[in-house]
Amino acid sequence: MSFAELNLNPALVQALAAAGYTEPTPVQAQSIPVALTGFDLMVSAPTGTGKTAAFVLPALQRLALAPVKNGRGPRVLVLTPTRELATQVTAAVDKYCKFMRHMRTGTVLGGMPYPKQRKLLEQSLDVLVATPGRLIDFIDQGKVDFSRLELLILDEADRMLDMGFIEPVKRIAAKTPATRQTMMFSATLDGNIAKLGRELLRDPKLIEVAGKQEQHENIEQLLHVVDDGSHKHRLLDHLLREASQSQAIVFTATKHGADRLADKLFHGGHEAAALHGNMNQSQRNRTLARLRSGAVRVLVATDVAARGIDVATITHVINYDLPKVAEDYVHRIGRTGRAGASGKAISFASSEDVRQLKQIERYIGQAIERMSVPGFEAKSPLRADNGGAKRPGARRGAPPSRNAQGRGGFRSDSRRSAAAGRTR
Repeated sequence: MSFAELNLNPALVQALAAAGYTEPTPVQAQSIPVALTGFDLMVSAPTGTGKTAAFVLPALQRLALAPVKNGRGPRVLVLTPTRELATQVTAAVDKYCKFMRHMRTGTVLGGMPYPKQRKLLEQSLDVLVATPGRLIDFIDQGKVDFSRLELLILDEADRMLDMGFIEPVKRIAAKTPATRQTMMFSATLDGNIAKLGRELLRDPKLIEVAGKQEQHENIEQLLHVVDDGSHKHRLLDHLLREASQSQAIVFTATKHGADRLADKLFHGGHEAAALHGNMNQSQRNRTLARLRSGAVRVLVATDVAARGIDVATITHVINYDLPKVAEDYVHRIGRTGRAGASGKAISFASSEDVRQLKQIERYIGQAIERMSVPGFEAKSPLRADNGGAKRPGARRGAPPSRNAQGRGGFRSDSRRSAAAGRTR
């Protein structure tokens, strides 16, 4: 199937072709036709599968028509949980509308000056991309007019739930016309996300592209057992030196930890920088620009960066600290292996991390393969660890872990190891 077969506006098809896209991904092929009919929509799909275009394209198709009502304020509102994701969505809108005339887009998010954003909200906008917290500030000030809003999009709804944004989202939705079309995109549609969908959407069509067991088949997932912080840092330094042409995101549990680790890596000779929520938006934008240009090879980040960074050159994700929430593991590793490329996700765990590790393995439906690097082996195995249940399809009697022999390092290597019984 081609994008032209989805009955998209020719200007959108032209923009897609200019961007090098000819065929829709599964989530796009399933979502776009339904969205174009005007139905409310709930979509679940793994990260990195093209969800942004799945809602941006039908939104722009709607905007090619005359507005239902004239006035100020946006016709389309996209809510995202993080500033990085808001910036990414805005860039996608600008890319796909490049051949459409008189499109006005804007972004409202934290970490940026209020006056410029206040002036933006006084205008007639086609698309407004916003984070809930900053938008609520302007709503409380009486500066937002949603009277002509036609479409509300909730991107990464599960992350907004995790970050405590659900009540602000409900408040924002309550300010919009009841006649709006609403689309909700999420990695999962379980529990509270389903409840939110029932509250905000009208008879939505449900689309589930893949279950969590099917996610990230193109990402090799490995685990290194570590004894303590010193051992962990020495192993990280070794792995990062294994490939000079690769880029990585290293995830830490805290903002201060990200700063300390980035500083230590930088002074150790690595092109490293930190990204976390204590940085203002200008600082974050500069850091991401340096990452995209290749000036930063190692980005040390907290989970603020787990959703919203789409950099094709990220070949490795390293969980220096395991995430507290199992779902965040999936979103972290989804920063590599974008758009079908191969990637590698490496996690560190000590005996103190066994509970978190088991939660992650239960959530993804498989054990993470244990690895070791000669000269960096842990002195003792994980406490209460069975050595890692084999992945589906692993041969009986296969060893619980394998010696890296250099392959557990940071090299981008497409070779397979049949003896390890890995699945992709």
